[in-house]
Amino acid sequence: MKISIEEKKIEAIERMKLLEIYIETIQQFDKEGYVSISEPPFGAFFWAEDESLKLIKAFEERSDALVYLVIRSYTEFGKLDNYLFVSDYKDEEWKNDRNDLSNGMVFSYVYNYDIPEFSEFGTIGFKPTLAAGLVRVW
Repeated sequence: MKISIEEKKIEAIERMKLLEIYIETIQQFDKEGYVSISEPPFGAFFWAEDESLKLIKAFEERSDALVYLVIRSYTEFGKLDNYLFVSDYKDEEWKNDRNDLSNGMVFSYVYNYDIPEFSEFGTIGFKPTLAAGLVRVW
């Protein structure tokens, strides 16, 4: 069943509150539709622009998802953008997604800039930063 963008947005905002994301970042997503990227090492937020924004929009279209936040990380596998998103699977996934978020993990889509063919869905671990952002830990 297709879930409306409005319903996904409400769920995304609830998840951002659960994560205790900086309130202005939540408001920018709510009012302006801005997707923010939590940039290491401190997790400061920057709006997704240019290539990053195009990649997010392409993922959303392919997956019928709404990306509400990106955790950027730099690894031995390259520059990774971890998309936190709300899916169309409300009954099957939303409750589990919130539970996972409360436990420092999230099912995400990981885009690999250096080796795009290694991009994939998977569960990642994260922790909050001093800048009220998030950083990937596994």
